[in-house]
Amino acid sequence: MQLGIDSFAAAHLGAVSQTSEAESLRNLIERIEHAEQVGLDVFGVGEHHRREFLDSAPAVILAAAAARTKRIRLTSAVTVLSAADPVRVFQNFATLDLLSQGRAEMVVGRGSFTESFPLFGLALKDYDSLFAEKLDLLLNIREHEFVHWSGKHRAPLTGQGVYPRPVQNPIPIWLGVGGTPESFARAGALGLPLMIAIIGGETHRFRPLVDGYREMGRRAGHSPEQLKVGVHALGYVAETTKLATDEFFPGYARSFTDIGKERGWPPITRAHFEAARSRRGALLVGNPEEVAEKILEHSESLGGIARISFQMDVAGLPHAKLMHAIELLGTRVAPVLRAKNILAQ
Repeated sequence: MQLGIDSFAAAHLGAVSQTSEAESLRNLIERIEHAEQVGLDVFGVGEHHRREFLDSAPAVILAAAAARTKRIRLTSAVTVLSAADPVRVFQNFATLDLLSQGRAEMVVGRGSFTESFPLFGLALKDYDSLFAEKLDLLLNIREHEFVHWSGKHRAPLTGQGVYPRPVQNPIPIWLGVGGTPESFARAGALGLPLMIAIIGGETHRFRPLVDGYREMGRRAGHSPEQLKVGVHALGYVAETTKLATDEFFPGYARSFTDIGKERGWPPITRAHFEAARSRRGALLVGNPEEVAEKILEHSESLGGIARISFQMDVAGLPHAKLMHAIELLGTRVAPVLRAKNILAQ
């Protein structure tokens, strides 16, 4: 298993609102450096097109991090492929791969917000067909230097070369999914590793979808090594459980209550939070030993996972607290997982 961090480059949440946007991005690069220093395996940057986040150009942020790191893998989390040109996506991440000397990855998905559709002149009614077509083109570009391809939403390619080519052949592309069975089946049929956003409910409820993914992949002739499962989880680590919960809950509740106003969800209460933090719940919030045990339970409930990434900045915590949480992940959580022979050495 690999252990990592995902960030949405939060800029206007809680305590972070006291920090300038330029300083927020500098702090994010510092957190990526720190994640490498404490031995974490991967750092992901999301993509949003809203005021709360500074991650509208994740490949640019990751390229800045590539110049300051040497080992940690750098990935999107996720690239909103439905609203992007697959040629440019490939070029951006191939360039990142060259700059990082072979450490770039993509997690591609449809995203959980819809602002990018009108922003880039796309019709929301084409939500599904845009993603399917653009994923097909992206995988074609990954496989072929000279691309012959045609579709409904984009002009055809008639043998043009797509450059640069990455160091890694092939550059890793994960499929980011929520809870849609069709998305799990698509990943299995294509033999793509799966990154599941489990941000609420009980983790074990995703097991039938994961089993379906693995069975679809097996039927399509893909090896078990190709059919990796990763989890993107909301989490936070502090010295004690009380400190972790008291620090994380206010910003978490504020953020998800605000999002809930857009989507018709009820306000987040402390009872909701504690239920999500329970043994079967999705939240990874607590002291290092508690969080390590919960990761093990997540992995067991899903039949084994290859990667788990923490999303911590949704709570709007100050940079210093996020830095300390990253340190605890690397120095206190990771050793527990290594001792159980779960984490990559």
